[in-house]
Amino acid sequence: QVQLVESGGGLVQAGGSLRLSCAASGRTFSSRAMGWFRQTPGKDREFLARITWSGGSTYYADSVKGRFTISRDNDKNMVYLQMNSLKPEDTAVYYCATDMVPHGLRVGRGDYDYWGQGTQVTVSS
Repeated sequence: QVQLVESGGGLVQAGGSLRLSCAASGRTFSSRAMGWFRQTPGKDREFLARITWSGGSTYYADSVKGRFTISRDNDKNMVYLQMNSLKPEDTAVYYCATDMVPHGLRVGRGDYDYWGQGTQVTVSS
């Protein structure tokens, strides 16, 4: 069992930055890959970024590549999403999730078995 709690969302102006955090409980955190997704009303949950169990590999959706950075600290059971150059279209609820498959690129919502409750990010123009 893994529990995830996101924090760090809020209101920011376009061009600004936010850093989301995801605190994980459970002894298996360091052996799992972690991902960030986002969702807006009426749309499917969108994959944003993934980091493998060791942090050795990261993957990004084209929509955020070069602006967002995923990282993790296995000693603290934390994963982060640094978001720079934010745009109004980045407004969404952001979720972290964990995948028992520790390697490679997996982008499907169904690939991840535990999810946080989400944190709202609003980017004003």
